Amino acid sequence: MTPMDDDPLARTPASQVLDHGSPQVGEVLAQRYRLEEHIGNDMLGRQLWRGSDVILQRPVTVVLRYPGGDSAAEMLSAAVTASRIVHPHLIGVYDAIDEGDRAYVVREWVEGTSLRKVVASYGPLEADKAVAIAHAVAAAVSALHDTGMAHGNVQPGTVLIGDDGRVVLGDARADEAATVESDIRAIGAVLYCALTGNWPHVEAGVANELDASRNAAGAILAPHQIRAGIPNQVDQLTVDLLNPNLDLPTAEVLANELSHLDNAEGALFADEPLDLDAFDSAALAPESSTPTGRKMAIVIAALLVIAIAGTIAAVNTLGGSKNSPTTPQVGAVGTAAPGKSPTTGTGAAAPITIAPTALRIVAPVNDRDNAQNASKMVDGNPGTTWRTNQYFDYPNFGNIKPGIGVLIDLGKETAVSAVQIDMAASGATVVLKGSNTAVPDSREGDAAAVGWADIGEPKVDATTRLLLSGQEQKVRYLLVWFTKIPPSPADGANKFRLEVMEIAVRGQQSP
Repeated sequence: MTPMDDDPLARTPASQVLDHGSPQVGEVLAQRYRLEEHIGNDMLGRQLWRGSDVILQRPVTVVLRYPGGDSAAEMLSAAVTASRIVHPHLIGVYDAIDEGDRAYVVREWVEGTSLRKVVASYGPLEADKAVAIAHAVAAAVSALHDTGMAHGNVQPGTVLIGDDGRVVLGDARADEAATVESDIRAIGAVLYCALTGNWPHVEAGVANELDASRNAAGAILAPHQIRAGIPNQVDQLTVDLLNPNLDLPTAEVLANELSHLDNAEGALFADEPLDLDAFDSAALAPESSTPTGRKMAIVIAALLVIAIAGTIAAVNTLGGSKNSPTTPQVGAVGTAAPGKSPTTGTGAAAPITIAPTALRIVAPVNDRDNAQNASKMVDGNPGTTWRTNQYFDYPNFGNIKPGIGVLIDLGKETAVSAVQIDMAASGATVVLKGSNTAVPDSREGDAAAVGWADIGEPKVDATTRLLLSGQEQKVRYLLVWFTKIPPSPADGANKFRLEVMEIAVRGQQSP
């Protein structure tokens, strides 16, 4: 089994993040689950293990988190909810245990490979395979939504295609960021990715895949504009799901619509294993195996023999009205301006390498809280963090300062497409600011940076993983400016503290 490379902006593999109580091969948890092999660590600081259930004599996946208790409540709650659902397209959850100093979830072990690796290895899929995958994902999401739970992590790395042809969805993230609407939008993005090999960053969040191709106005190109042979109904359905101006269907309705388009019969892949597997969490460990040439040939052959059969039923509308003539439709026709070739929304957008010395803390009033730890926000290790001082009674820094910021020198002018911020708790209010003019490392310089123009709208009560659009603004200096910070129950009642694990920037840098 190889870990899934689904950290969207990972730059280097993460080192092991646990520095105490780390389990060992052969250890038996809860007198039942033997740890066989440490597969890797994810960007949330969890460990993935291949294990075995010594009672039922079956392989299992064990995801360990340190500590347990309140810190693990979100993970355990999502596992408990998922365990109540038996569905062919959801990875089964067997157990969820909180030991206080650590917590772990025991899940089904599935041999297979992620959609991310399939697309990376073999390129975009034919329409029937793409629809079959999206249909399975929509059915799984519908089952979750029926329980009142949103998935929150539908993306190419969590969609697993088993060696037996089964398509399953794993690693739900049932936090405040998880919404029914974002799940359904992400299903459209999965369909787009399977059809084109790219992922729509603005519409569905930054991922390892290149951003969707876009026209001169920044609207995504429809799949049929990127490659030939995509049926009109599949093409229009994909575009509609990614259009923020259209109402979204329920997952159940979407699954039903996809069922009319799903003509794939039999397994998507040959029965012979690919020797690839997906860690259905955001693991950063390097891959340990790859498909052999013979096995690749088997998979490619299997993909080629499944043809679209019959006439594809029309999908007329997903609900809501179409855009007015004055409102640009996302990817509606996507034609580039005369004389211009279509480009991605970010040109050659890519993760920007940020040197540890390129960060500093900005505070126009009072302390630059723990400024010596600023570099930990770009070290690629979510187990190391920067955090503010503790503030009392009020989330706006105890009413003693207007805010605190992280100033980033990108090294050269950059068309910033997205900034991702991973925080330990939800509830912060943050806005991006930018400039091409340097400011001195002083109190006066900090005040000048706070006066930079905003890039986009502030995000209020942000979730733990926040994606801010850079709106393609060309700046050299970015300021991530926080004006409100989350409560910190661990510090006590009426205490507030901000803790940032990682900040990552994506964009196109000038030559």
